[in-house]
Amino acid sequence: MFKKVLVANRGEIAVRIIRACRELGMETVAVFSEADRNALHVRYADEAYLLGPAPSRESYLRADKIFEVARKSGADAIHPGYGFLAEREDFAEKCAEAGIKFIGPKASSIAAMGDKAEARATVIKAGVPVVPGTEDVGNMTNEQLLAKAPLIGFPLLIKATAGGGGKGMREVKSLEEMPALLQSARREAESSFGDGNVYLEKLVEGARHIEFQILADSHGNVVHLGERECSIQRRHQKLLEEAPSPFLSEELRQKMGSVAVKAAQAVDYVNAGTIEFLVDKDENYYFLEMNTRLQVEHPVTEMATGIDIVAEQIRIARGRQLSYAQEQIRFNGHAIECRVNAEDPFNGFMPSTGRITHSLLPTGPGVRVDTGVYPGFEITPFYDPMIAKLIVWGETRAQAILRMRRALEEYRIVGVRTNIPFHQTLMDSHRFMGGQFDTRFVEERFTMNDSAERDATSAEIAAILATLVAHQESERSAHIVRRGERDTSNWKWVGRWERMHR
Repeated sequence: MFKKVLVANRGEIAVRIIRACRELGMETVAVFSEADRNALHVRYADEAYLLGPAPSRESYLRADKIFEVARKSGADAIHPGYGFLAEREDFAEKCAEAGIKFIGPKASSIAAMGDKAEARATVIKAGVPVVPGTEDVGNMTNEQLLAKAPLIGFPLLIKATAGGGGKGMREVKSLEEMPALLQSARREAESSFGDGNVYLEKLVEGARHIEFQILADSHGNVVHLGERECSIQRRHQKLLEEAPSPFLSEELRQKMGSVAVKAAQAVDYVNAGTIEFLVDKDENYYFLEMNTRLQVEHPVTEMATGIDIVAEQIRIARGRQLSYAQEQIRFNGHAIECRVNAEDPFNGFMPSTGRITHSLLPTGPGVRVDTGVYPGFEITPFYDPMIAKLIVWGETRAQAILRMRRALEEYRIVGVRTNIPFHQTLMDSHRFMGGQFDTRFVEERFTMNDSAERDATSAEIAAILATLVAHQESERSAHIVRRGERDTSNWKWVGRWERMHR
């Protein structure tokens, strides 16, 4: 049992975890870098401590400083959120050694699933289908990978074994270009995860990216909370998620859900996790990887099931059984999440930095905004550019799309450029509305031209209206108002008249 939780993260996820702790009556401790001194999660927590300079390697990735804060504040549990230290088995082990509860899976599970190559080998033994690739566990040299590549077949992917999020990932179309891409992928993996090891995986063309949310307690109970459709991506970075997937049949959903549970059981998993799959056009599905942490897109599952995943994480960490059995989980309606990032969709999605001068959040039925920013907050180049997650719920997918259109139209952010226009254009796409997309849709069959034309038309209409208003004001100012014959106002004349007749 624990009563005070240190949130070893920043931004919207730190705020989200603090809110869940408050509802459970628990005290919270925030940590922050010099760049986040005035961040929202710092204001929300009961206590807050400085870690160090802005770069994450000198602040949020400093496990030693986080443990020092935990001892100083008296925190008896740590929630890592996602990113940073969330999937570091050594951090989970040190928590156990220090007598601090790690709100997440066991270190052994993180190790088994954190290394993507080892995860593939583990689930293969459990009978879970995987995408064809290198099945060897351990570091492979460039020469070994080059020898394996023709056997797998092109196109293929080079992927970092120690992480995800598109980091250390390269698409290879031929053997000739592979040596340079191997070096590039290893450098990025080393920079992002401190581990330059990579493996190869066949590129499944025309695939959907489907993931299943898992919850498991320490009493042997494992359930899945249905799937999330994560195929709307750009450079392997998710932009939009929805639940349920418009592609899966009920039969396929049940089958993949059972396989996801089996994959989690294969590593004796405890707490929240996500099993990711690729599904081809013929509904063949393959294990992709397991994320041993809370996912960015968990709110869509919460909206579709009514289950507070963060609260469940905390209850599981306190030794309690799951609140729900599999047959008690109900899926209601449809939820969509748009990631609102500080980037310019009209300029190659270049990051945008600066101070947010104005922010107006959408509200109304079925609308939720998870954010860690406010007017006056500065978006810096040191961290992820995500400003907020805009989530909507509707009784049907069509209603959810209409509600998202309305919410995006209401959302106002001034001071930095955002990708809100991208999401607005996507909501108007006939292919998206029809559920006809895959992981390459944004890069190959989507354009912002329609949005640019719409914005140009809107700008022209605005210019005409502004001209008419200016003309009306100038006409009004040109009117000469003749002064009355009296030298004073009617009120004064009435006052004089009353005094004279008293």
